[in-house]
Amino acid sequence: EIRYLNTSTGDTVTIGDIKYQLKTPKNPELVPVNHTSESLPQAVAQHLRWIMQKDLLGQDVFLIGPPGPLRRSVAMQYLELTKREVEYVALSRDTTESDLKQRREIRSGTAFYIDQCAVRAATEGRILVLEGLEKAERNVLPVLNNLLENREMQLEDGRFLVSAQRYDALLQEHAKEELDAWKIVRVSEDFRVIALGLPVPRYKGNPLDPPLRSRFQARDVYYLPFKDHLDLLYQAGPRVPAERVSQLLSCATTLCSQESASLGLPDFPVDSLSAAVQVLDLFPMVSTQQLILRLYPYQTMLGTEGRTAVEGVLRRFELLDGTRQASPQAVVCVEQGQGVIPGKAAVTLGIADTTVTIQVPAGQRAPRPANASATFISTPSHARMLAEMMQSHLVKDICLIGPKVSMQLASLARSDMTARDLLQQRYTLPNGDTAWRPAPLVSAAREGKLAVLDGIHRVNLGTLAVLSRLLHERELTLYDGSRLLRWDRYRAVKEELHLTDQQLQDRCVFPVHPAFRIVALAEPPVVGSSSQQWLGPEVLTMFLFHTVGTLARDEEAAIIHGTVSTPHVPGEAMEQLLQLTHNLRQTKDPTAQSLASSLSTRQLLRICRRLSQYPEESVAHAVNKACLSRFLPSLARSSLQKNLSDCLIEERTDPAAEQKEDHTCELQNGILTLGRISAPVYSPEEKTKVPDVLFYDNAQHMMVMEDMLKDFLLGEHLLLVGNQVNKTNHNIRDTTVQTLTLQPSVRDGIIVYEDSPLVRAVKQGHVLVVDEADKAPTNVTCILKTLVESGEMVLADGRRIVSDPLDAVERPGVIAMHPDFRMIVLANRPGFPFLGNNFFGALGDIFSCHAVDNPKPQAEFSMLKRYGPDVPDVVLQKLVAAFGELRTMADQGTISYPYSTREVVNIVKHLQKFPEEGLANVVGNVFDFDSYNKDTREVLVTALHKHGIPIGAKPTSVHLAKELPLPDCKMVGYWTVTQESSTCRNLLCPTESRRIDIKGPVFLRVQGYPLERHEARALNFTEERAHWQIPMNEANIICDVTTANGVIYVASCNPVGLYAMRDGADELRCIELYDVFPRSISAVWQPFITVATLGGPLDGQVVLHEEQVSVRMPANITQHTLQHKLSWFMPQSGYRICREFAHKNWLLFYKADGTWLDVLDVLQGQVHTISLPISLRAVFLVTEDHWLLIESKTDRKFLLTKPTHMGTEEPGVCQLHTVSEEGISTGFGTTEPAVPHEVSSEQLPNENLSAALGQKIVSPNRLVCSPSAYADIVVGFPELLSPSEVYSFKRARSLTEGRGRDLFFGSSHRSGPAKRVNCVTLVQANQVVRALPPTQVPLGDIYPKDVTPPMTAAYLEVTDLNSKNVKYIPVPRTGSMSPYTAWISKLSDTDVVIAPLGSGGVVTVDMGGYVRLWETGLDKLQRSLLEWRNMIGSEDGRPIQITVQRDSGLDANSPKHGKTDPNNAPHIGGNQWAGATGGRDTAGLGGKGGPYRLDAGHKVYQVSQEEKDAVPEHVKRAAREMAEKAFKERLKEIAMSEYDADTYQRISSAVRRQVQSLRIILDSLQAKGKERQWLKNQALGELDDAKIIDGLTGEKAIYKRREELEPELGSPQQKPKRLRLLADISGSMYRFNGVDGRLERSMEAVCMVMEALESYEHKFKYDITGHSGDGFNIELVTCDKVPKNNKHRLKVLKTMHAHSQFCMSGDYTLEATEHAVRELACEEADEHFVIVLSDANLERYGINPERFARVLTAEPQVHAFAIFIGSLGDQAQRLQRTLPAGRSFVAMDTKQIPQILQQIFTSTVLSSA
Repeated sequence: EIRYLNTSTGDTVTIGDIKYQLKTPKNPELVPVNHTSESLPQAVAQHLRWIMQKDLLGQDVFLIGPPGPLRRSVAMQYLELTKREVEYVALSRDTTESDLKQRREIRSGTAFYIDQCAVRAATEGRILVLEGLEKAERNVLPVLNNLLENREMQLEDGRFLVSAQRYDALLQEHAKEELDAWKIVRVSEDFRVIALGLPVPRYKGNPLDPPLRSRFQARDVYYLPFKDHLDLLYQAGPRVPAERVSQLLSCATTLCSQESASLGLPDFPVDSLSAAVQVLDLFPMVSTQQLILRLYPYQTMLGTEGRTAVEGVLRRFELLDGTRQASPQAVVCVEQGQGVIPGKAAVTLGIADTTVTIQVPAGQRAPRPANASATFISTPSHARMLAEMMQSHLVKDICLIGPKVSMQLASLARSDMTARDLLQQRYTLPNGDTAWRPAPLVSAAREGKLAVLDGIHRVNLGTLAVLSRLLHERELTLYDGSRLLRWDRYRAVKEELHLTDQQLQDRCVFPVHPAFRIVALAEPPVVGSSSQQWLGPEVLTMFLFHTVGTLARDEEAAIIHGTVSTPHVPGEAMEQLLQLTHNLRQTKDPTAQSLASSLSTRQLLRICRRLSQYPEESVAHAVNKACLSRFLPSLARSSLQKNLSDCLIEERTDPAAEQKEDHTCELQNGILTLGRISAPVYSPEEKTKVPDVLFYDNAQHMMVMEDMLKDFLLGEHLLLVGNQVNKTNHNIRDTTVQTLTLQPSVRDGIIVYEDSPLVRAVKQGHVLVVDEADKAPTNVTCILKTLVESGEMVLADGRRIVSDPLDAVERPGVIAMHPDFRMIVLANRPGFPFLGNNFFGALGDIFSCHAVDNPKPQAEFSMLKRYGPDVPDVVLQKLVAAFGELRTMADQGTISYPYSTREVVNIVKHLQKFPEEGLANVVGNVFDFDSYNKDTREVLVTALHKHGIPIGAKPTSVHLAKELPLPDCKMVGYWTVTQESSTCRNLLCPTESRRIDIKGPVFLRVQGYPLERHEARALNFTEERAHWQIPMNEANIICDVTTANGVIYVASCNPVGLYAMRDGADELRCIELYDVFPRSISAVWQPFITVATLGGPLDGQVVLHEEQVSVRMPANITQHTLQHKLSWFMPQSGYRICREFAHKNWLLFYKADGTWLDVLDVLQGQVHTISLPISLRAVFLVTEDHWLLIESKTDRKFLLTKPTHMGTEEPGVCQLHTVSEEGISTGFGTTEPAVPHEVSSEQLPNENLSAALGQKIVSPNRLVCSPSAYADIVVGFPELLSPSEVYSFKRARSLTEGRGRDLFFGSSHRSGPAKRVNCVTLVQANQVVRALPPTQVPLGDIYPKDVTPPMTAAYLEVTDLNSKNVKYIPVPRTGSMSPYTAWISKLSDTDVVIAPLGSGGVVTVDMGGYVRLWETGLDKLQRSLLEWRNMIGSEDGRPIQITVQRDSGLDANSPKHGKTDPNNAPHIGGNQWAGATGGRDTAGLGGKGGPYRLDAGHKVYQVSQEEKDAVPEHVKRAAREMAEKAFKERLKEIAMSEYDADTYQRISSAVRRQVQSLRIILDSLQAKGKERQWLKNQALGELDDAKIIDGLTGEKAIYKRREELEPELGSPQQKPKRLRLLADISGSMYRFNGVDGRLERSMEAVCMVMEALESYEHKFKYDITGHSGDGFNIELVTCDKVPKNNKHRLKVLKTMHAHSQFCMSGDYTLEATEHAVRELACEEADEHFVIVLSDANLERYGINPERFARVLTAEPQVHAFAIFIGSLGDQAQRLQRTLPAGRSFVAMDTKQIPQILQQIFTSTVLSSA
């Protein structure tokens, strides 16, 4: 027990058996009071006795123990007992030496040293209490080492502290004056130090420095023993049932035990239990579980394991009564006045069906009625929240935790906030003296206000610790030495010492107002994160926590209806919005949850306000804008799209309508109209501040601006996010909080704050543009948050901005915000590669967001046209296309740099000014940045080449086919058409008409595919213009191609399909027709399809003809709709079609050896059958009413004429005339008639005819192609009746039927000629183009002897009748060929089909579906060649001369002609000879000072620039040999054979680029983790604005500098991310590898993961397991033994291959996934990924997708993804639809897998980096 004894020698206090002699304190107001209670727990008495022992020994003590106020209270009780004065310091990471020793202050112009706590305590004999030693920075506490050990210390002002014994010894020898002169000061013998700290390995903080630790005696002050604590709680809540109190305490004690700590649970704040018991005392009906949640919010701060553990404990002690017990419903009323203690308010709360009235502390103002604010809309959950907060307000400070969606804000706290910012700031008085100004928190404490600390989760724990004493005991010691005491302690001091308030204030002692409370706001801690788990054991002791949930759906709806009242929001739109938002908020999927944060209540209100003003806008547009969907990672975007479609929210965009809308901008009479929105133009006072920008408007940006104007008129602040938008730049990278608000500067020794642009804009109503907002640290930009949200903000000089002008009335230092003030914030898009902070994530929902995208192609084109009016359109289109593709690649992550419009504009400007420089050179201005990165460079060059920008081509590389001369043109005979005579009466042909039989319509699906068009003239110039591959499977065969109006139609026949593509478009449409052309007609059916395009009213429609079925279908390729189609059947098989006049909407059908013709009139829907007296072999439509018929067997020719209109009233009669062919030789019979291949249906223009025949001639004519000649011209046929002359260019030998032997197929077997004759007449270009097999081509004439001809699919034989030559253009061989070779050889003699394209070109499609466009016409080729040369530019190899024109009279004597050399030998320089080059004074070339230029005619041999720049061959050879040698050495080192090396190289090179880009991303992640931070309180660096005053007073540590931040001591180690790749190595992979290469794909994926993660083992722990029929956990790579070199990696790949070849069948995908997900969930890691590679062959083994989906999402902390490689049919797509969004991918092409992996990493990795 403790006893006081009053004796004559003075008072003593004894604890147990230890006595202590009291002394009278000099400053009694510094002695703690009211700390001891009447009944002291025994445990505390033990501690006090121990401290007294140490005190008598003169030792310093260290009280160590768990967080909470107990240790401090023990120390204070001891000081109160022994009547000692106290100097208290709460150490924080911001404490500096000057806070402990001496600080300078300026008094009337002179700097003085003022002693701080440690020095005051030492000299005055007080006790120094140091709290929070683990928070102080390492270099601060050693200052005290000497003081603790020897009681000595050197001070800044030259004094020296010496221990009492030493001083007294010195006094024996020297007088006191001497010692004073030496500035020696005595340390009092009563000086002691009591340190309070936490044990560090267990809690966060710096461990104690060994030398410091050795100077203290330690005592463990653990929580009070159970029984003592129970007694205390009984006192706190006398009316609470004892059993309930003991259950509470038992629960708390359990949660503080060692066992719970090992589970990772933070300590339960035992010391706050008394607060909970006080609440229970007043509200016996409240649930205990809810109170525990307020003390220990385990649902927000713990993961699932932790939650279960805590709930287990609660159940054990019967405390899970949250559901049974009532919670307060609402605050019924608040009143002051009669019967209420002054300074309090009576609050009535409604609980269940009763009300309880309590008295709570109240402020000075009168209470407001609940519905005083018109704009506040109360909801049941808000009312309940307020009532619960009222209970907590009674006993303790409150902290609200909630997502930013639902928070009420007023901001103070930030992560770079120092303890000083929280408590006091220095400023200067008008006379230059330094003084301290209290921070808002301290003035609130003194005046009894409510302080709101917003964003407390961002404040460093070390800084918050300063507040712990204020929060626990309402006491505080400030920097200027003043103290704040709790109200009752202040009164006790006042009464005991009989002092007035004024006297106490003179002694710097102030009361804390009893009504003072703190409300802290924070975002929920991130469970499991090392950096964002801010809710630790220390913070738990400080507050009562309330979790603010998101609003329920009906509440949110009520709020929207209440705030957006006029005009009304469309109901359907609002339903959809709420549905979507709540779907997103409730998912377990982390990507979807991150989207939900962008759709906060605030953002929904904004959307609804806008929809109510502009009801025609679509909801999808608003949502995409709010989520910035344009810049989301692809996973998140797909997840958003899926959720949108689930809620039936459709994008209503019709590109055509968008173009039609009016997007112009006009100014009339001070009204600006953008599109359909108008606004008055502002008249500014300062004209200079209105920006003047060069802006070329384009529709897309006008739409964005119209959008911005709508929001601006609604009063929103705007956030523009884009790739590098063309914008103005004011960088705010190194901005600190001060610079955003105020700029301090010094004038005449006084600190003056100048308003920053922000404050000026607020005052004057300007628009503040904040650029590069993502570069400033988030804590800085968060300052903008309160300003935008609530219109309030506290400035550094104590002034405050408010939004309501009424609040500013009669309040000094309050600035009212101007009503016109707006902010426009510009930021780069979030995510890689823009290495900024995610500004959008932190603050996106308080702005109205607009994504400013790169302009769309048309918009960009029209804009570039403005910059470069003279640049050819072709060039601009190529630029737009190439940059468009590069941007897409940047979005997908193939390249890291997003090319912006700015760069294209610069290229165009250059070309506009210097048109003769080639495009290929100018693009170097942009791409030279990438010229050293080999992979990027390859990607770029391929992209540029693809769009025909010939980068790297030389003007000389023109490779056109070799031209051979044609034989002479000879006249070979006549064609005579016999006229009617009596003999020919029988040749009238009767016709009959019938309606056609129509079936249908059938609905077909039109699929769009991207068209990968490659320009062919990238590196050299050939006839080929462009080429692309049609997406089709390998067994398919192309059998026809035709063109109409620039659209190319291609028909395939296995299965039957139609592809349509426009030349130059980026998409192709495909219709599959296998259900229209049934297979059941015969057993082996090999369809043969012909396409005819219709014209006139049926434009864009085609007729497909198979030998048995004919189908008309509107294949309108511009729409994606499902079109009807009509079909009709022809009776028998074997029909042929003539389509020459299909554009006139009629077609002719005939049958080989048939005796009739069917004419189909498509518009009338009729068939006219013409019966013939002859059996047919072929029909050629020469004109619409003259048809050339060939009789079978005899090959005689007939001409059929028909009346122009068939089916008119009188039955039309067709007449048949024979055509007799006569040779030149007189009447010796006729020449053998030959069947022509092709007869043109148009005539050659006259000039072409004249050129071909070499004589001026005007006549009807036809071009005929026959096997024996290059071309025949029949002059006068068919209109003239006189005999027509036949001219021919004969071949040396006729073309033969069939292919000849083939490399792949051996000889061809087939009966009869091929069905497709590949011959085209181009009458405009005067050319005949045929596709010939290589066997029919004179290869010897084309290629030199030593060159082997290339492998080709065919040669195009171009016979040009103008220039009289023939050339053979090789058509490259296709990559893949259908295995049906016999079928192919029936179709065509060559592997290509051909059709004319335009007037001077053809299109060929080979059997594998490769389309190539060719230019054959000479004028076209010349025009293209000119364009191409211009694009390369005129590098003519001349050296560049630099000429400086200057007055050169100084060093030239006088100009003269110089001597003329009689021999005229060349001279160079020398001031003597005439006609020299490069001399001085004489006449010559390129010298100086000569009178004129004189060229003596010497041929200067110029070495070309390329040769000079080239590297000599022998150097290249040496480099090559060196590389080879090194490679062989490396192989020897890892014992890898060259064969193995090649094998590995093959797999590895396929993914090299993706590995590269993944590594780039990983590197940037690493860099992001190492971002440098400002270190404050440095002795050198840049001046810290916040320390200007300290600088005035002469402090040293007033600088800051950037350094890499060391992780805080005690913060958990960064754990690596954990990845498991599950590779499918089942038998089906091997079996179907031949079909789609799936096994190789997965080997490449595995190789990529191994290569990309090499040397990032510390960041990523990965392992790779396989699954197959043999089992689900086949180890390929374990995480402790990852393959280090190519040999080991190859071994893994070989294992995969071999296993899949020899394993059992069966599928363990599900088990493998489940096992991996479960196993990874148990491991410690920063993040967990499971990636399953599988073929979607699940159905075969009866695995249903729902189960797979469940397995993927089984563990929330494991991100599991499925990548389906290869699938039969659309298995994979079907599966993907059933799996959760963003969790599954289909990779039909290996190249996609790496991209997908990359997407997975970037989306999840970046979210957490």
